[in-house]
Amino acid sequence: MATPRNHVPLAEQVEELLAAGGPLPIVAAGDPVLRRGTERFDGQLDPALLARFIEALRFTMHEAPGVGLAAPQVGVPLRIAVIEDPAPVPEEVRLARGRVPQPFRVLVNPAYEPVGTARAAFFEGCLSVPGWQAVVARHAQVRLTGQDEHGGTVDEVFSGWPARIVQHETDHLDGVLYLDRAELRSLSSNQAMAQRWTQPTPEGAAQALGFDLP
Repeated sequence: MATPRNHVPLAEQVEELLAAGGPLPIVAAGDPVLRRGTERFDGQLDPALLARFIEALRFTMHEAPGVGLAAPQVGVPLRIAVIEDPAPVPEEVRLARGRVPQPFRVLVNPAYEPVGTARAAFFEGCLSVPGWQAVVARHAQVRLTGQDEHGGTVDEVFSGWPARIVQHETDHLDGVLYLDRAELRSLSSNQAMAQRWTQPTPEGAAQALGFDLP
């Protein structure tokens, strides 16, 4: 009898993924791996395999393209995510959204908590929910704790768009998709976004589609 995939050791799962080469297949919404949550990283991958896996996550994120990718999105239920955002946006978008460049970062066993009570709402998408975007109200500032890929301590406050990215990716590690937090009346196809909602803020969409902003 074949061994169920969720009982295969994580190191073996990762080795099989990497053996195919190229960008890793991204899991789409509906796959249970996106909803089960993840194991805390505690050496399940040896340092060499961990480094190869992180590089594959980075390559896959770039190819997609996206600004973050969590291990469950490639079918691996491990508490690891990567982020990177060159933020190639117009100045008015940068100012409205607080979107500033973020270097490549590895988040290991991350957790976040809000700093203050301010919330910000913007359209958001996900590589595991292709073709759609929706407005999500998130904490405007968060404190992120965890480790980096070398075991160093991460304890940092993120604001603006970087705060949104780390919340989105950490949520993936808890089995939460952005749609769980979204204003569903705002749900828009990528085509509708391109035709109607390219403004720096979602105020126009809120008025036209009938939803509230914080």
